[in-house]
Amino acid sequence: MIVQQILQSKGIDGVVTAKPGTTIAEVVRLLADKRIGGVVISAKGDTADGILSERDIVRALTRRGGSILEEAASALMTADPICCTRRDTADEVLRRMTDGRFRHMPVVEDGKLIGIVTIGDVVKARLNELSMERDALEGMIAGH
Repeated sequence: MIVQQILQSKGIDGVVTAKPGTTIAEVVRLLADKRIGGVVISAKGDTADGILSERDIVRALTRRGGSILEEAASALMTADPICCTRRDTADEVLRRMTDGRFRHMPVVEDGKLIGIVTIGDVVKARLNELSMERDALEGMIAGH
């Protein structure tokens, strides 16, 4: 399975982004309102300049306290995030996420942000793929 198929199965157009100057408090509100775990930080709305996750925010809160809520997203974001293209396989993406210990990956082509996949999206796609393979093998064994 490739990333393009995962994006199609999500059925969601666009990616939630925030500008680098957005406060952490505003990002927290955005994450809660959209019920997502990470947001792409983009100056123009169509690039992946950085990424900021719930984990990043919680870690900063633990280290530095509530004052971080007034800081800009750019202060906490991971700059130049690891990205994939729509032609990458689910296994490649899962490997990069696991190795890097992150759960959100922007999908970028020709420098433009076209989507985002999460570890949950990739695992779900992989489980669906395994289920189809199992069903096909059971059908072969049963002689169908």
